[in-house]
Amino acid sequence: MKYLNLANLYLKLEETSSYLEKTEILSEFLKKLEKPEHIYLLQGKIFPDWDERETGISQQLVIKALGKSAGEEKDKIIKLFKELGDLGLVAEKIFKRKKQSTLSKSSLDVDKVLVNLQKLPDLQGKGTVERKLSLVIELLNSASSLEAKYLVRTLLNSLRIGIGAGTMRDSIALAFMEKNKENLDKVQHAYDMSTDFAKVLEAARKNRFNLKIGLGKPIKVMLALKADSIKQGFEKVGKPAVFEYKYDGFRMLITKDKDNIQIFTRRLDNVTSQFPDVVKYIKDSVKVKSCILDGEAVGYNKKKQYQPFQAISQRIKRKYEVDRLTKELPIELNLFDIVYLNGKSLLDKPFKFRRERLEKIIKEKKWKIVLAKQIITSDEKKAEKFYKAALKEGQEGLMIKKLDARYKPGARVGYMLKLKPADKELDLVITGAEAGTGKRAGWLTSYYVACKSGKEYREVGKVSTGLKEKEEQGLSFKELTKKIKPLITKEHGRRVEIKPKLIVTVVYQNIQRSPKYNSGYALRFPRITALRNDKPISEIATIEDMKNESGRENKWRV
Repeated sequence: MKYLNLANLYLKLEETSSYLEKTEILSEFLKKLEKPEHIYLLQGKIFPDWDERETGISQQLVIKALGKSAGEEKDKIIKLFKELGDLGLVAEKIFKRKKQSTLSKSSLDVDKVLVNLQKLPDLQGKGTVERKLSLVIELLNSASSLEAKYLVRTLLNSLRIGIGAGTMRDSIALAFMEKNKENLDKVQHAYDMSTDFAKVLEAARKNRFNLKIGLGKPIKVMLALKADSIKQGFEKVGKPAVFEYKYDGFRMLITKDKDNIQIFTRRLDNVTSQFPDVVKYIKDSVKVKSCILDGEAVGYNKKKQYQPFQAISQRIKRKYEVDRLTKELPIELNLFDIVYLNGKSLLDKPFKFRRERLEKIIKEKKWKIVLAKQIITSDEKKAEKFYKAALKEGQEGLMIKKLDARYKPGARVGYMLKLKPADKELDLVITGAEAGTGKRAGWLTSYYVACKSGKEYREVGKVSTGLKEKEEQGLSFKELTKKIKPLITKEHGRRVEIKPKLIVTVVYQNIQRSPKYNSGYALRFPRITALRNDKPISEIATIEDMKNESGRENKWRV
């Protein structure tokens, strides 16, 4: 298949705002897709979602490649980039001039694009930059202006055509199956099990949804709904119910295949190399041939006191100084579920059965690897006492679980609930920032945060507090500035706009209606308390959350 066909599809999808129209366009294209793995490119990716390898191509390298391929001066490309704010549009513009002068035709095909791009992450050692540059230039030399636009965006992980996991799921179902909830659920479950749309596409084509759990790659973890009280928890999951500590850490899905241990976050990022301590815990304390475990990593200090998530969050994506951070920021692994054991899936087994198996295979070691604290009771007073104990120990609250519930990957289900104190905090995404002045000059120190509204992000406030001026004190302006700079898309004086990638937890006093921000709401006295590397953007607060919270607060004021 010619890459130009794919580029034309990209253009059509980019120009279509209707979700239903996008789904119909994509479903027709999927029917004709020659190879399942080509589906990765439809989301601007080159590997399955569970595979975290990236091209490693920077904006500067793209600028260099464009210059060499199109014969354009670097300064002119940079100037054009500042005007357009998108290197894909820059590529399209300069390649239009190039093709007009050379009258050359595109001979680029999808296989060639995928092969070249998949080589990029594995290039290492001396001469890596030049070899990457050579692979990119080879593709650009055969590309039309439209192909160059989307090729550059794919390289920079910024396709911008509005195709998320939900659209892909619905399009696959529409292409090969009758449109109904049961078929959508089949496709969703296949994705939650495999986290690989190429496999989901094949399953839908053949109508054989028998995908199995595989070791060495993640499945989507099961998620919980909220409970307002212990009484409500009992009403939803029944009596007796399981009450477990809800730990203030980050989720870990761990696969063990003999001595091969892999650790994944809830976002499917492979963080095995960042947690050699957890690998050792599993090798020393889990004496089975193979398993997949679900748990929470919780930090603690030298005084053996549990610490909040933010205290250890920097360990998640740090590739350097791992040994130092392991010693300075120790964690305890709290395990609460098992979904696979010695070649057999336990997904359909009741929670009580899974917990019993977990208890049999784990050799607990305090401050290293332990089982989640739990009680099973029908007594509201006992559950309340257990809740208070969890909070006293510095944990977030309780999980409330149904004894006979199966494990449902990727779903928020009514038989698993979370109960936390009624604090006022939201997970939001940073969409812009402003440069600091005075002693904070050189950093971005004010951050525009937004909630999700359909496929858009709507701002709800500007936050300037909660961060530290010194890195050793916690999440700092310097650290967040480093993370923001590669995401900048536009500059307006002191303000920059950025890709919505960085999620933060924001504590606030209340929410009020306000015309100041395009959400129609504003947070009063907001403060950033954590950078949530572990959360996907699909889980940030929505405009409905803002409306509901604002309504509750107005009700109480009355």
